[in-house]
Amino acid sequence: MARPREFDEETVLDAAVRCFWSHGYQATSVKDLIDSTGITAASLYNAFGDKRALFRTALDHYVEGSVVERIRRCEALPPCEAIETFFDEILVRSLDDPEHKGCLLVNSALEIAPHDPEFEEVIARVLGRIENFFRGCLDAGQVAGTMTRSVSAEDLARHLLGVLMGVRVLARVRPERALLEGIVAAALALLDSAPDRQEVRQ
Repeated sequence: MARPREFDEETVLDAAVRCFWSHGYQATSVKDLIDSTGITAASLYNAFGDKRALFRTALDHYVEGSVVERIRRCEALPPCEAIETFFDEILVRSLDDPEHKGCLLVNSALEIAPHDPEFEEVIARVLGRIENFFRGCLDAGQVAGTMTRSVSAEDLARHLLGVLMGVRVLARVRPERALLEGIVAAALALLDSAPDRQEVRQ
């Protein structure tokens, strides 16, 4: 019989996420991971495989606890409020980060995806899920008349994804409230249906 693990996997993955997030994938050594997680090298390799395999598991853990959880909560809100709440939370995370770590997913898109087809596919799939969340909100808002119909939901969803990526990258080097809030406010203003109604009246 296989021996039961002598550590809590959730706790170890949380520690691995923090380690990769702080240092980046390339700069994180196996020793860093051992020191951060508190488990032995043998336990780490037996449970997760090599460093790359552990990073894949840690990234999935991060996405599930951060991106997927945020989408799940926001999907329960009305369309406009859902998108606003999503970006409000992003702004809080971006500004309330003394280490300026950014987003592990976005960081990985810049550091790893260009050189690793598997991670490129993994990250693209998650970004697609975020885009689909925006698209669902926009479709519902346009049907309800609370969001502009002057631009397609598809194009607006892509634009919001680009804004999200830009905010997360900028927050690493210019974590300025006025800058980041201004970018988000301008993007959300594009969704307003008021200009459409004004054009109809004219």
